[in-house]
Amino acid sequence: MKKLVLTLALCATLSAGAQVVNVSGIERVNLPEDAATQVAAISPAGDYLLLSTDTHQGLTKLDLATGERTVITNATGAGYNVRISEDGNNIVYRQTSINDKKLRQVAVQNYNVVTHATEQLVKPTRELQAVQVTGNTATTVTKGKAKAKSLDGTKAVKATMAYATQNYELMVNVNGKARQLTPLGAGKRYIWVSLSPNGEKVLFFVSGDAAYVCNIDGTGLQKLGMLHAAKWLNDNVVVGMNDKDNGEVYTSSEIVAVNLQGQRQVLTGNDMIAMYPQCGGDKIAFTTDAGEVYMINLTK
Repeated sequence: MKKLVLTLALCATLSAGAQVVNVSGIERVNLPEDAATQVAAISPAGDYLLLSTDTHQGLTKLDLATGERTVITNATGAGYNVRISEDGNNIVYRQTSINDKKLRQVAVQNYNVVTHATEQLVKPTRELQAVQVTGNTATTVTKGKAKAKSLDGTKAVKATMAYATQNYELMVNVNGKARQLTPLGAGKRYIWVSLSPNGEKVLFFVSGDAAYVCNIDGTGLQKLGMLHAAKWLNDNVVVGMNDKDNGEVYTSSEIVAVNLQGQRQVLTGNDMIAMYPQCGGDKIAFTTDAGEVYMINLTK
């Protein structure tokens, strides 16, 4: 009955605004006991979730068909911006550690879902700027230089990348060369940066302002409005959260889809505080403030 009530509430919300995506329903994911509850990623096929804590500690793979749980790592930082290869067989994550000088450093690891083997892609460094997986190639940026590594034995090709530096600068890396973008002028703080699946658009949020999209060269700026932690669903639609708080706790939050034509669609009702969406296949997964995980199922 609870699932039915949620589905009906969702449909009522959808009917009130523009239709950006087609939603067939929303359902709660049954989590194993003691499992982390933050959705770090969903596989491209939508067949498994990666779970972490709200501080990005550890990484657990949850098979959505069988409920089987596989602990990938307990590493600090593993749940932050984790990446999955196109075939779903490789999971690329960060591992944070403290060196002998008590300074924070980050390594990049690859976990193979089939063999369960782990390979280090980048040794611990203080200069890591970005990690991306395109197809079955992992590309990392260290000190502004890109390095590509094949995850399946095919030829590795350096991917176009978009990311924010530690100083909140907006950067793109094309053909291994880094360049700063300033679509809203200098002095802005850029966060939640990502590249569209086709590599043509950059999505980002400007602190104290709103979410935006621009072309890879910084032209064609489009304002998407208030949308935190947004992710690309496809080349034309991004999904994020519209959250509010009282300075201590969240008072409301809803998952919202926005297309590049400026239409907005609220995907969740006011009966839950829905946060931090992740997109994969025809699904959108999100976490609530109550430590529950839900899945929004989409149709074409």
